[in-house]
Amino acid sequence: MPPRHHVRGHFPTLREVLRLPVLAEGMPRVLAGESQLDGPVRWVHVTELLNPADFLEGGELVLTTGMPHPEDASELRGYVDQLADIGAAGLIVELGYRYRKVPHELVAACRARDVPLVELARGVRFIDVTQTVHALILDAQGALLRRGRDIQDIFTALTLRGADPEELVHTTAELTGAPVVLEDLTHRVLMCELLGRPYEPVVSAWSRRSRAAPTPERITPSGPEGWLIAAVQDHHGPWGRLVLLEDRLNAEPDPEHVLVLERAAVALTMARQAGQAWWERRAHRSVLRDLYERRFRSPADARARAEALGLPAFGHRLFAVVIRHPYTATEDEHLDERIAKALAHTGVRALVGETAPGRIGVLMALAQASAWQPVAERIGRLTREELGPRAVVAVGPGVTDLGGIARSWQEAEQTAEAITPASPERWFYVPADVRLPELLGLLREDTRLQRYAERQLTRLIEHDDRNGGDLLPALRAYLAAAGNKSVAAKRAGMSRQAYYQRLHTIERLLGCDLESGLQRTSLHVAVLVLDAGETTLPGV
Repeated sequence: MPPRHHVRGHFPTLREVLRLPVLAEGMPRVLAGESQLDGPVRWVHVTELLNPADFLEGGELVLTTGMPHPEDASELRGYVDQLADIGAAGLIVELGYRYRKVPHELVAACRARDVPLVELARGVRFIDVTQTVHALILDAQGALLRRGRDIQDIFTALTLRGADPEELVHTTAELTGAPVVLEDLTHRVLMCELLGRPYEPVVSAWSRRSRAAPTPERITPSGPEGWLIAAVQDHHGPWGRLVLLEDRLNAEPDPEHVLVLERAAVALTMARQAGQAWWERRAHRSVLRDLYERRFRSPADARARAEALGLPAFGHRLFAVVIRHPYTATEDEHLDERIAKALAHTGVRALVGETAPGRIGVLMALAQASAWQPVAERIGRLTREELGPRAVVAVGPGVTDLGGIARSWQEAEQTAEAITPASPERWFYVPADVRLPELLGLLREDTRLQRYAERQLTRLIEHDDRNGGDLLPALRAYLAAAGNKSVAAKRAGMSRQAYYQRLHTIERLLGCDLESGLQRTSLHVAVLVLDAGETTLPGV
C-alpha cells in the first residue's frame, strides 16, 4: 500500500509520483529538469502526438513511448518547447518501443528549457499509473475541499466574535506555519506574526522589498522572494495587504495556504469595514511597549521593527517622550490619535501610542539632534491645548541606537511622574528638572522614607494635634528661609519674639540644634517627604 501523501490537500509533486510503486518498478531515472521535481502534478496524460500542447492545460505529467518522435533535433526542440510553454509537469519516456536510450537531442532540449525528463528502463502499465496518480489527486482535492470548509469556519467564528486584527494575523500564521505581515498602502508593517523568528531578517528593509512585490489578481508567488499576497480593503477601496512569507520561491503555492490567506484577507476587510479601526495606533502602541519593556531579542530586531513601521532609526537621534494626563479611557479614548495627527503636520517622524493608562508615549527620530527642544515645545503646546494644564510632557535623553531607548524611556517616565503639578510656564521637562522635592515626591511610596519622616517629625505633629499648635508650619517657614529667622518670622506672620519661642520649643521636642546645617537638612528632607506624601504618616 503506497504511503499517505498530501495531508494538507495539495497536489502530489513529481518527486512523490516517481516514488510510487507503480512507477518505481519501471526503474525511473531523471535525465533533465531536476530543479523542477517539486512542482505539482495536476493530472497524467498519455499521448503519442507530436502536438501535445493542444490537449494540455498545464501541470500535466506526459507519458509516452516516443513512437512518433521525429529524428530531427529541431523538431524535438519544438516538441519540448510546447511542453515548456504550456507548463507541463514533466515528460516520462518508456524505453523499449522506440528507444533503447533516450536521444541526446531530447535530453539537451529538456535541459535547455528545464523540463523534467524521466526514462523508464522497464515497461509499466500506463493505465495503472494514471489510475494511481489520479486517485491521489482526487483524494487531495477532496481533502482540500474539506480543509477549506474548516478554514472558512475558523475565520467566520473569529469575525462573528469581533476578533482583533492581531488575532487574525496570528491565526493566519499558525494555520500556515509561515511568517505573516499586515501592511498598509505605504508599506508600513502594522502587525506581524513571525512564529518565534527574529524580526531583523524577516522585516529588514521591508518597504523596499515590499514595493518589489506587486499585488497579483489571484494569489500566486509575487516579487523576487515569492511572497503570497492578498489585498485588504476598507470603505474607500484598497487599504493594505496581508503578506505570507513562504520559503517556496520556485514552487507552486500550497493551495491550503492560498485558502487561508484569502479567508484571512476577507476577515480583515470585514473588520476594517465594521467600524473605525485604529490599527496604526495599535501597531505604534505595541512597538513602544516592546521597546520600553525590552522585549526585543536584540537592537537589530528593534531597529528592523521600528523602521518597518516607518521610523528612521538609523542615522537619527532618538528621543523618548512621556505624556502624563489625568483622563481615563472612558473620558477620551483617542488622545494618542489626535496627538499623532497634529505631530505629523510638523513633519516629525514619530511613533505615538498609549503605553499605559494615563500615559501616551512618543518616540521621535530627528535628523538634527539640536532640533529636539523646539519639537518638544511643540509637543508640549499641543498637549496643553488638547489635554489642559494638568498634563505633563517629559523628554528623556537622546540616544543614537534603539538599544538605549529603554533607559531614555524610563528617565522620561520618572520625570513625568515626579513633576506634580506641572508649572504653567513650562511646556516640557527633562530629567535635570527633577530636584530634591520632585525626587522625594517620586519616592513617596517608599516605606523607608515614610519611616524616616515619622521618626523625625512625629513628636512635632503630635504636639500640634494636642494643643492646636503651629510648630510644623513654623518649622516649614524656617527651613524655606534657609535658617534666616527674621525672614521666616515675617513669612509666618509672627513677631520675632513669638517666633523664636516656637523655634526653641521645636529644638526641645526634637532634641536638635536648628543652627546645625546637617540637622536642618535632615529636617528639611523629612518635611518634604511629608509634603509629598498623599497618605498620613504611619503611626500619626
